[in-house]
Amino acid sequence: MKQDIRELSQAEMEQAFAALGVEKFRAKQVHEWLWKKSAQSFEQMTNLSKSFREELTNHFSFDLLQESIAQKSSDGTVKLGIRLKDSRMVEGVLIPDGERATACVSSQVGCTLSCAFCATGFLKRERNLTAAEIYDQVVLLNQHAKDHNGKGLTNIVYMGMGEPLLNYDNVLQSIYLITSPEGLNMSQKRITVSTSGISRGIVRLADENKKFNLALSLHAATNEKRDQIMDINRSNNLESLVESMNYFYRKTGNKITFEYILFDHFNDSLEDAEHLISLYHQVPAFVNIIEYNNVEGVTLKRAKKERRDAFVDYLRKRGIEVAVRRSRGKDIDAACGQLANKMEG
Repeated sequence: MKQDIRELSQAEMEQAFAALGVEKFRAKQVHEWLWKKSAQSFEQMTNLSKSFREELTNHFSFDLLQESIAQKSSDGTVKLGIRLKDSRMVEGVLIPDGERATACVSSQVGCTLSCAFCATGFLKRERNLTAAEIYDQVVLLNQHAKDHNGKGLTNIVYMGMGEPLLNYDNVLQSIYLITSPEGLNMSQKRITVSTSGISRGIVRLADENKKFNLALSLHAATNEKRDQIMDINRSNNLESLVESMNYFYRKTGNKITFEYILFDHFNDSLEDAEHLISLYHQVPAFVNIIEYNNVEGVTLKRAKKERRDAFVDYLRKRGIEVAVRRSRGKDIDAACGQLANKMEG
């Protein structure tokens, strides 16, 4: 079986090319075509001789993701169902918002965490995505942004299927490919990694001085309530997360974003708001209040508008830095995992 050229680092490529009697500098050229120019085939590498391109085709495979289905919402949101080379399915989402165009990418096929509100939790975790597979989602969504909005992506969030910090090495390598001058050269400040709360992963990010943004999928501000909807809280409780997030802030200077989905009569009372305020004062943070996209088979439902407004007003009157993220893509399979569930079903 041929080796996928995109699984090789530039140094590994040099070694593989040397074994074929190919000059060392060719590895740099190929690497640039793969990650800076996002080449889709060896044939596109036009500064390489035809004979060398044929040799590459004979010795290496070039495995790309395949866009299987695209849903477009009336609000401009685009959701892609993407087939991997092993025929498994992941999702990517493009969210246009004025001058911003945000890509939401997946990091795993399925997920092990089984959060009570998440459609991805109905899918068993099949495997981690490779760095190239994450990068490819960005390339696909960037092209959709250009086609639909006339401009490329401005932001990338690791907030799709899977838990990014349980696929740590591949996620970090994909961020390198997206942000480095040898890759797409996006600013790390345009990247957000969202975690359900893996304390050791947050500490590792801090120790490695990663400068991208970190978001915590919080959704409840007491251990009692968080245990009910997020099993991960039983092994990574709020006390351990507060400690790791403060460590991250001390090392990087980056505030944390608390992502807080409001569920009807579960976490949307003023008492719940008080608990969130208490947590907010323990960590340098922003708060994003998120409108829930209801998922078939899930008992939790979106909070009513009047309860949401009262919750947000209460936070603002207490001096909390808070924004409301409106639901997008209501007329398509908007929630993470919904489209993949349908296509795998």
